[in-house]
Amino acid sequence: MLVLHSPLQARHHSRQFLRHGRFVATRDVPARADNILAALRADGHVIREAPDHGPAPVAAIHTPEYLDFLATAWAEWQCIEGAAEEVIPYVFPVRGMDHAYPTSVAGRAGWHAQDLWAPIGEHSCAVAMASANLAVEAAAQVLAGAPMAYALCRPSGHHAFADMAGGNCFLNNAAIAAQHLRRGHGRVALVDVDVHHGNGTQAILYARDDVFFASLHRDPVDYHPFFCGHAQERGTGAGMGCNLNLPLPAGSGDGAVLAALETACTRITAHGATALVVSLGVDGHEEDPTQGLAITHDGFRRIGARLAALGLPTVIVQEGGYNIGTIARCVRTALAGFEGREAGA
Repeated sequence: MLVLHSPLQARHHSRQFLRHGRFVATRDVPARADNILAALRADGHVIREAPDHGPAPVAAIHTPEYLDFLATAWAEWQCIEGAAEEVIPYVFPVRGMDHAYPTSVAGRAGWHAQDLWAPIGEHSCAVAMASANLAVEAAAQVLAGAPMAYALCRPSGHHAFADMAGGNCFLNNAAIAAQHLRRGHGRVALVDVDVHHGNGTQAILYARDDVFFASLHRDPVDYHPFFCGHAQERGTGAGMGCNLNLPLPAGSGDGAVLAALETACTRITAHGATALVVSLGVDGHEEDPTQGLAITHDGFRRIGARLAALGLPTVIVQEGGYNIGTIARCVRTALAGFEGREAGA
């Protein structure tokens, strides 16, 4: 399988984020991508960097104000006396009281953030753009006839809204890939198997009927992102019925996850999609520190195999996975499932 990566990814390394009232070390470290890349290289996958597709594919999903903020925020933040090394918002719009767009970088930082889990460093914007570019290239390869392509995206993207960062995500790589696939496909499906609901992806696609979105995740009633990802959220307007959330009880294992995936696959087929994007989060693994689900390595292989059985040209986009010791094996087994082969140890 074609594997796309960018050496720029190592330049984004947030120092801390707020969790349960304390600043703690981030889990999104460069070794996540490094370990995956080494394992896939050892498996004999074709490893390439991506040509620059320019800003247009990203601008097709994200607002101009947000993209300008990402490009300028760190430099403006450094002009604030006593400011931290990274841009971390400290004031947010209140529901119903968001009547004007602020000019101060401090105000814009809160306007364009859903949480404190996406600090912006000196290189964050450039790395996020490079990550999104990988997803675009994967989609371009599929449009050119490749049966599937994998984009080793870091930072991840599925928590990024059209105009908000959050959850270690800045640009929604999967939605950008789906939009790019629309150049050659009337209907596209996007399925998210990360342990967390893809709230940003849902928000971007919620009123659309040309991209069917399905998300398998731990039930957000008591888990991030809390406020969406529930089964009753089905879309709006033209998109009604094109959003499928399949929340799973904490600790659900392979059987429950694969049963939910079967429901998703049935709906994808009924939608008439002719291309597929997969948000491949592997933080649902039984040993991941997020402690949400209990998927085994073989479970990820079976997830890949079932999605491949849809017979659709497929873009696979990397999302979460935070156990440095298991992430590479999770991804390599998932890709083995997509390719219809057994995975190495």
